[in-house]
Order: sequence, then structure tokens, then C-alpha cells
Amino acid sequence: MPDATFAIALLLTLTAHTLARLACLRFPAIPVVLLSVIVLSAFLWLLHWPYDQYYPSVQGVFSHLLGYVTVALAIPLASMKFDDLPLKNVSLILLFSTLSGALFPMGLAWLLHLSHPMILAFASRAVTTPIALNIATLIHAPLTLASIIVIVSGLVGAAISPLILKNCDDERAAGLALGLAAHAIGTVQAWQRSVVAGRYAAFGMAVNGILTALWVPMVF
Repeated sequence: MPDATFAIALLLTLTAHTLARLACLRFPAIPVVLLSVIVLSAFLWLLHWPYDQYYPSVQGVFSHLLGYVTVALAIPLASMKFDDLPLKNVSLILLFSTLSGALFPMGLAWLLHLSHPMILAFASRAVTTPIALNIATLIHAPLTLASIIVIVSGLVGAAISPLILKNCDDERAAGLALGLAAHAIGTVQAWQRSVVAGRYAAFGMAVNGILTALWVPMVF
């Protein structure tokens, strides 16, 4: 029964997320998304439910909602104050981020002698999933691989961010770094850190996504 399968999959997903949020109250340094993945994987393992059967049952709904969630991240930008922001420095950071976020992983893929389509999939590593999939479509890169690269890089970036940013006292810099390096998952982690960090992470993720979507399809 497809409806029953969808209901069970949705319930498991929401339960995993709820338990992850509760766990983060005790372990705030661990990203909610990472804990959610671990809990959900445990559920699927206990139920002997293969992931390739679970995911198609909820893919349509969550893919649809993902676009709305990504757009909703722009709402906090309305309350940001850019008066004391060093625009020249931030512009250089954004330029460096959009170029290195695509070219550096592509260079590593080339050094590993991966195929041309697989190398192209790494061009969208530093942007959030909805934008990455559109970029991958335009440059004829494998959509599944591009999605996996984005998700894994976001999880890794958010997971190691507490260690890398533990001595960073500027919440604006910490948030911008999370948004640029780990896109949507990093932005969620930034909101766990502080409101200011969350806003700047959303700003970094949004601008980096726009810049990458503009130049990557033209070059590749």
C-alpha cells in the first residue's frame, strides 16, 4: 500500500528529527542533521527496510518542501544590518568562495582521474541541493552524484565546524563561513550557534548560490 508506506516513512523521518533535536539539547556541538541521519539509519536497520525502498516513498514530498525551505532561509536577511559590514572584504571572500568551491573539488576529481561527467558533478559542491541540481542539469552532470556530493560535504562541514570555529568570537564570520562552506546544512548549524551566525550563514549561502549558478553553466 503506497499510502501506508508513505505514512510510515514520514513518521520515521519526523521521529528521527525530533529525537535528534532533543539530543542536541545535551550535545549542541553535533549538527541536528547529522544526528537525524544516524537515528533514521538506525530505524531503517532495525526494521530491515532498505534505503532504496524508503527514499522513493518520501522523495517527492521532501524534494518539494526543500525548495520552500531554501527560499524561506532568505527571510532572516530582511533583518540584517549591513552598515558596519566591510563590503570590500566580504566581496572578496564571496568571490574566492564561489571560485574555490567549484574549482578546487573539480581539481581533486581530475587528479583522481575521474570521468568528465563525474568531475562536472563536483562543480556544484558548495551550493545547496536545489541550486546544485539545476546547475548539474545545465552542465549535464549526474544528478544523483551531484546531490550526494552536496549532502556529504554539508554534513562533513557542519560536523567539523565546532572544532574549526571554536576560537572564533565574531558570529558574523562564523556564520558566513558555515553558509559558504556547508550551505544549507551549515546554515542549520549556524542557527544552533546564534541568531547572528544564522543570518550571516543564510546570506553567504544565498549569495554564493547565485554567483555559482551564474558562472559555472557559462564556463562548463
